[in-house]
Amino acid sequence: MNGKFPQHFLWGGAVAANQVEGAYQADGKGLSTSDLQPQGIFGAITPRTAGDSGIKDVAIDFYHRYPEDIALFAEMGFKCLRTSIAWSRIFPQGDEEMPNEAGLAFYDRLFDEMAKYGIQPLITLSHYEMPYGLVKHYGGWGDRRTIDFFERYARTVFERYKHKVKHWLTFNEINMSLHAPFTGVGLPQESDKSAIYQAIHHQLVASARAVKACHEIVPEGKIGNMLLGGILYPLSCKPEDLLETQRQNRDWLFFGDVQARGYYPAYMQRFFRENGIQVAITEEDRQTLRETIDFISFSYYMSGCVTADPAQYETARGNILDMVPNPHLASSEWGWQIDPIGLRYLLNVLYDRYQKPLFIVENGLGAKDRVEADGSIHDDYRINYLNDHLVQVAEAIDDGVEVMGYTSWGPIDLVSASKAEMSKRYGFIHVDRDDAGNGSLDRRRKKSFYWYRDVIHSNGASLKDRR
Repeated sequence: MNGKFPQHFLWGGAVAANQVEGAYQADGKGLSTSDLQPQGIFGAITPRTAGDSGIKDVAIDFYHRYPEDIALFAEMGFKCLRTSIAWSRIFPQGDEEMPNEAGLAFYDRLFDEMAKYGIQPLITLSHYEMPYGLVKHYGGWGDRRTIDFFERYARTVFERYKHKVKHWLTFNEINMSLHAPFTGVGLPQESDKSAIYQAIHHQLVASARAVKACHEIVPEGKIGNMLLGGILYPLSCKPEDLLETQRQNRDWLFFGDVQARGYYPAYMQRFFRENGIQVAITEEDRQTLRETIDFISFSYYMSGCVTADPAQYETARGNILDMVPNPHLASSEWGWQIDPIGLRYLLNVLYDRYQKPLFIVENGLGAKDRVEADGSIHDDYRINYLNDHLVQVAEAIDDGVEVMGYTSWGPIDLVSASKAEMSKRYGFIHVDRDDAGNGSLDRRRKKSFYWYRDVIHSNGASLKDRR
């Protein structure tokens, strides 16, 4: 494995503001859409009332404990930490003329703490949340005015942090809006396809405007998009299965095509036409979309299969997508299929398609960890999962794929996105908190902590090919 990872490879981890920070109304923060989803992105939308509480309100209290956590990340040797800015900390309702200084100051402190250890921030502008005020008063991304509000927010943080943050992402897993529209674009779950794709179009235009603003304000910086890498295989070699697989992969690759190529592909025009989907696209929008991203980032947890006759098969649910299980793969205890080779395949697919640098910004294994009597946590299952995926990243690099870095999902235990659980743990660092919100919040190093430290220190040379 030695020598396959580039010398300046960005090793690190990834978290999201709404899953770690807590302090959900501290220092002037407004309510976000995430604050109204106490049971996760597929749970009911619940208005907040005085005295109520949810697990994400405190999460792992990163808002107050970040110096301790950054020090632990530095001990592992992190070169990079991906996190997000909570939009409603900066513009509490979303439509204010002036930003909230207390919110801006928090991220100044966070980025300064990272800089002490030489950890580069990779910052997502919108990670599964937006100010609820924009949903309540404008209908979320269904209203074209939200584009302007997002651009104001993006320009505000670019100007504020231009000397501290050089790597940016626009929207987290932007393609998931097709499956969880409230989380993605602030629309009701029952919205029709025309409404959802119109909101997605507004988001794509806003993303392009943010790219343009970043290029103007942070000229030495880089800004990318972020996809949920839901790569699918045909279940059989039947031509019908192959064609259906191509169609379903295009459902999510469309988002990369627009942001990397700068225009709507012809296959989407046919899809809109044949499904009666009406999307208002102005000539100004078309010009704006030509401002394309610098790199492609994506999450990868599992692959799945596609058949033209799905009724006879049970489906396996990942974080967002329903997929036909692959009979050749094992599954995690949450039913997510484990496919390290799929990561190599996906890296090659994306690089062949876009010829842009790639960044793996989420990959990890959710599992129920057990704390032993002596306080140790032997998470060899997590080590094996990550090792096998990173071996395949090295193979993709050897294939000629340009990979910028790898930030594992959840380097510290956090509140899961799908169901707001603490018991589904991803971290190298254990956090003492349970699904009911009980626990000391104390941090504890797992066995994987030391394993990942060795991987980073050796630049991947310590990985083992277990095939």
